[in-house]
Amino acid sequence: MRQRSLIAVTAALAAGALTLTACGSRDEGGSGNSDSGNGGTTVVIGIDAPLTGDLSALGLGIKNSVDLAAKIANKEKTVEGVTFKVEALDDQGQPSVGQQNATKLVANDEVLGVVGPLNSSVGESMQKVFDAAQLVEVSPANTNPSLTQGVDWQTKQVRPYKSYFRTSTTDAIQGPFAAEYLYNDSKKRKVFVIDDKKTYGAGLAGTFTAAFKKLGGKVVGTEHINPDTKDFNAVAAKVKKSGADVVYYGGEYPQAGPLSKQIKAAGAKIPLVGGDGIYSADFIKLAGATGTGDLATSVGAPVEDLPSAKEFVANYKDGGYKEDYEAYGGYSYDSAWAIIEAVKQVVEDNDGKLPDDARAKVTAAMQNVSFDGVTGKVSFDEFGDATNKQLTVYAVENGDWTAVHSGTYTG
Repeated sequence: MRQRSLIAVTAALAAGALTLTACGSRDEGGSGNSDSGNGGTTVVIGIDAPLTGDLSALGLGIKNSVDLAAKIANKEKTVEGVTFKVEALDDQGQPSVGQQNATKLVANDEVLGVVGPLNSSVGESMQKVFDAAQLVEVSPANTNPSLTQGVDWQTKQVRPYKSYFRTSTTDAIQGPFAAEYLYNDSKKRKVFVIDDKKTYGAGLAGTFTAAFKKLGGKVVGTEHINPDTKDFNAVAAKVKKSGADVVYYGGEYPQAGPLSKQIKAAGAKIPLVGGDGIYSADFIKLAGATGTGDLATSVGAPVEDLPSAKEFVANYKDGGYKEDYEAYGGYSYDSAWAIIEAVKQVVEDNDGKLPDDARAKVTAAMQNVSFDGVTGKVSFDEFGDATNKQLTVYAVENGDWTAVHSGTYTG
C-alpha cells in the first residue's frame, strides 16, 4: 500500500476532485490506451463481483475498495505517465455470467488486470478465459484450494493457471482453523454439517469435517441444502433430533442467516458456525436476535485493528462510498494495488512505457510482487496463493461481529 499522501487524497475524495478519465485512442496488443497529446496512458483494472442480488453487500465493498486504490494511485502518480481507470462488471454470483464478463474484459485491450471474483465457483468459470489471454486475475475472496493447486490438491498440488492469484488464504486452512477453535477452545464434540453444494460451500465443509474428526470430534449428521430456498425447517428438525452441540455451515450469508434462525426456532439452541462467506452484517440482520453467539471465520486479522489499515478505513469512510467495505475491502484494495505494482514494474523495465505484450509481462511480474498492504504483507507463493495465512474467528455479540480469536493454522 502507498500511504504517503492518503490524507491529501481523503480531502480530494471528499471534495469529488479525483476523477478517472480515459485519454486518447486504443493501442494494439493489450498495451493500454495512449494519448499522444500529453504522453499519458490509461490502464483499466477490471472488477468482477456480484453488484446486485443477495451477495451485493460483499460485491459493492469489493468494487469500492478497488476504486479507492485506483484514485490514490492516480493522485500519487504511482506509475509515472499512467492513469488507472476501473471497469466493474456484475456477475450476480453466477458462474455463467462471470465467464461472459471475463470474455468482455479480455476483449478490452486497455484491461491489464482484473480484481475478483467473490465466489469460487465463478472463479472456476473465468480462469481459463483469462489465462488464454495472459490477463492477470487477483481474487480478494476465492478460497477453494483447487483454484490454485488443482482438483487433486489434497494429494498432488499442481497449479492450473499461472495468471490466477489471490490475496485471501484458502479453505485448506480455513476449515481446519475453525475445527481447531471449536474442538479446543469451545469444547464442542458433536457437529451437524450442512453445505449448499456449491464449490465454496462444499469444499469448506469438507476440509472442516476432516479436521474435526481427526481431532476426535463426531459428525452426528450431514445435509445439503438448495441455495435457492429460504425454508430450512426440515433441516432444522434434523439438527434438533441429532443432539449436535454445534452446526457447521459451508455456504454464504443469504442462506446462513435464515438457517440459523430456523434452527434456533426448532429448539436447538446451539451456535451456527461458518466461513468468510457468512461474515457480513447482512447475516446478523437475517439471523435475528437468536443469532447471538453464532461464529464465522474470516481471512486475515480484523482490518480495523491493523495499524497498516487505519488510513484505508479513514479514507474509505471519507470517500463518499454509500456501502461498507465489508469482509473483503482490505483484500480488494491490496489486490488492486498488486496489479498497480506489477504495472509499475513492467513500465520501469521498459523505459517508462508499456510494451506491446503488456498483459503477459504484468502477469509474469505479479509473481514477484511484494509490498506492505492494508492487510499486512502482500506476496504470493509458487501457486499464486497469498503468503499471509492469518485467520480470525468472529462471534455475533450485541448485534455486531466481534473478533474472539486470531492466529494461523499449523496443522
